[in-house]
Amino acid sequence: MPKVRARQRSSGRLRHGRLAAFLLAPSLFGLTAFLLFPILVVIWLSLNRWDLLTPMRFVGLANYADVLTDPTFGNSMWRTVLFVLSVIPLQTALGLFLAVLLTRGLPGSGLFRVIYVIPWICAPLALGVVWKWILAPYDGALNNLLGLSVEWLSDPAWAMPAVAGVTIWSQVGYTTLFFMAGLGAIPEPVVEAAQLDGADGWQVFWQIKLPLLGPTMFFVLVTGVISAFQAFDQIYALTPNGGPQGTTDVIAGRIYFEAFKGGFNLGQASVMALVLFVILVVVTVVQQRFFAERITYDLS
Repeated sequence: MPKVRARQRSSGRLRHGRLAAFLLAPSLFGLTAFLLFPILVVIWLSLNRWDLLTPMRFVGLANYADVLTDPTFGNSMWRTVLFVLSVIPLQTALGLFLAVLLTRGLPGSGLFRVIYVIPWICAPLALGVVWKWILAPYDGALNNLLGLSVEWLSDPAWAMPAVAGVTIWSQVGYTTLFFMAGLGAIPEPVVEAAQLDGADGWQVFWQIKLPLLGPTMFFVLVTGVISAFQAFDQIYALTPNGGPQGTTDVIAGRIYFEAFKGGFNLGQASVMALVLFVILVVVTVVQQRFFAERITYDLS
């Protein structure tokens, strides 16, 4: 009897294992085909010289040496960091502020929720074209409204702030949406207990709500930083070819220019893509380590 039971348990585990493998197969296929395989292809391309026309030529680490010593790539990295630092703090703070206002149940909150989300769900390239007209130096809507003639997108001093401002405007609805969900998940008894203890609205926010928003803050910052580092289409629509004097030549745009508009050098473009991938992994891990001991998922 013990042997029979052991065989039955073994057979049951085998059936469950096959069922689990069958259910996981679609996800594993998608992970392999659309994530792991492209990464391997990019790694292979980074070791070769290829312009899409002539035969591929293996060059080893030469592409890495060329990219990492290229001042143009260094400028793109610096501009990308400036862009991220310009967008993420303001986008996060403004999204949290709007979420707090919209969760107060003020008149018209439902309408404003829709208005704030509309830019996020629109095509970034189309929004870039619209904003390029708004920011036009002579017949643009913004200059006509302010009575100015500022060259928002062609002046090196204004190009990056203008691009960052448009990005914040288009992404703040996304941030607001998640902060609203986080605020809605905070148990009301916790807030009421703090108010009974004499805490005013400001103290309730800073000492109760903001700490309990840790998981939401972590998610918003991680996804926001990744999105900002990969920003391309809207920036390209506003300031083609890297903007005035390369002031908006972010790394995602540099990858595109190197691969399809410059020398058609897919090898060096692949190196840039791998550098961006490594940076995103490192930044995400740092954020995860920072928030690991500072957030709680228990809201009961």
